[in-house]
Amino acid sequence: MPRLFVGLELPNDVTMQLQMLKGGIHGARWIDPSDYHVTLRFIGDIDDARALEVEQQLGEVHAVAFGLRLSGVDWFGGRKPHSIFARVEPEPHLLQLQEAVERACQKAGMAADGRRFVPHVTLARCRGADLHEVRDYVSAHGLFSAGPFPVDRFTLFSARPSRGGGPYVVERTWPLLRKQD
Repeated sequence: MPRLFVGLELPNDVTMQLQMLKGGIHGARWIDPSDYHVTLRFIGDIDDARALEVEQQLGEVHAVAFGLRLSGVDWFGGRKPHSIFARVEPEPHLLQLQEAVERACQKAGMAADGRRFVPHVTLARCRGADLHEVRDYVSAHGLFSAGPFPVDRFTLFSARPSRGGGPYVVERTWPLLRKQD
């Protein structure tokens, strides 16, 4: 039974920039740079038949290529931080792609994802991290910026069922349409 998600891969130069942000929070589990990505839709553990249906529906997604930029870092979890991430700047074509992926997953029989889409790149998992330490880290890296970089495809990834996910495996990619000039 595969554990799947749909996302965007990052170019090597952006991955190297993100890797430079590692460290500075006690107890944080830093994500391996080869696993950095922007999640469009977490699918989860599904059977092979449903996985095939998801793959077929994703093949019907038509969206336009675009550029992305990362800007700043933040955390999820409020007063009990659990993840540190790099922010993805808002981009209308990214939102359109995410909505198309969501529709494809629903056509494949998946329940709607009830969470609000917050595009980001997870850098570390930090359950139990000190809030003041996380705030200091985010403040120190608040001016981080990477990109813009081109996004010309989206990817179906699989992950082994484990704490923290990775390593992630590219199962299939689909190209995005080139913009008309």
